[in-house]
Amino acid sequence: MPRRSPFHIELSTAEAAELNRRAVRYTLPYFEVIRAKMILMAAQGIDNDEIAARLDTRREVVSQWRKRFFKDRLAGLDERVRPGRPRVHPEPAQR
Repeated sequence: MPRRSPFHIELSTAEAAELNRRAVRYTLPYFEVIRAKMILMAAQGIDNDEIAARLDTRREVVSQWRKRFFKDRLAGLDERVRPGRPRVHPEPAQR
């Protein structure tokens, strides 16, 4: 028997418009598009197991983003500061 999430998602029209904008933009980073799709599906009443299967990810990942959206709304989908040393990308080689 699938588990039901305690975090029921209901979107305002502004939130739905923003999430739909993110979900169809191919120029956004992949993680932003997937997070938007997760929340849109959750708002349709689809359970975490089904969302995970449709987006080819794990149920725990869907559960995490549903919870963060429930608590912080759109701001919850943004990247948070990570502990540790920041990533350093080497400068491109001169040709």
